[in-house]
Amino acid sequence: MVLKGNRKWLLVLGMVLMVVLLSGCAPHNATTSTSDLQHGNFWEKNVVYYFALTLDKFADWFNGSYGLAILLITIIVRTAILPLTLKQYRSSKAMQAIQPQMAEIKKKHKDNPQKQQEETMKLFQANKVNPMAGCLPLLVQMPVFMALYNSIYWNPEVRTHEFLGLQLGEPGPWYFLPIIAAATTFVQSKMMQKQQTQTMPGMGAMLMIFPVLIFVMALNFPSALPLYWIFSNLYTIIQNYFLYVRSSNKGKEALAK
Repeated sequence: MVLKGNRKWLLVLGMVLMVVLLSGCAPHNATTSTSDLQHGNFWEKNVVYYFALTLDKFADWFNGSYGLAILLITIIVRTAILPLTLKQYRSSKAMQAIQPQMAEIKKKHKDNPQKQQEETMKLFQANKVNPMAGCLPLLVQMPVFMALYNSIYWNPEVRTHEFLGLQLGEPGPWYFLPIIAAATTFVQSKMMQKQQTQTMPGMGAMLMIFPVLIFVMALNFPSALPLYWIFSNLYTIIQNYFLYVRSSNKGKEALAK
């Protein structure tokens, strides 16, 4: 259906848009301190400045470790969007539950795509299903990715800091971080694949594109960004275990009884 196809491609376009935005956001002249951001444009003064200030504060808590500061920001961001993630999960479960009705609508109006769309939207409304809920966590995180990317260049402390032997302001050597970022993205995508492909045929292939995009982006971005992705992916893997794997196992045990 058109709606399903739009949702799949919106996720991919969101990732591509992130690449374009990040690529165009690097400043021409790096700042000498976080306070310099207060004299910049709207984005610098009202978003990047507070993001960089937060990184500085967290790093102070960890004796100057910006790697641990990024970890703490990751936990805060991922926890903050947890309600959206849970909404996505509930919407996905609701979509799965109405699959037989959707198949019936498709069969009944196979020669009338417009009628199919209308009846499907009515079904979504009746069951309080939002087919676009899966895009929300990604869209909410995009400004965070951009702000972190900018903070690396504008904040000299982050730009010159080392964490586990990695220079956070420069791409990592030996493809180490890109490979881990791509691998953890693959694992968390794989955990969601069964759930998504049941409600959106063809989504499995789209989920496999994300690790490749992450790998390509991580090759060129400063190490702090793939480090954020790795931390975020690990959080998501733990979260998905409880949402998808554990709940699925409990469902199988209940059916077995």
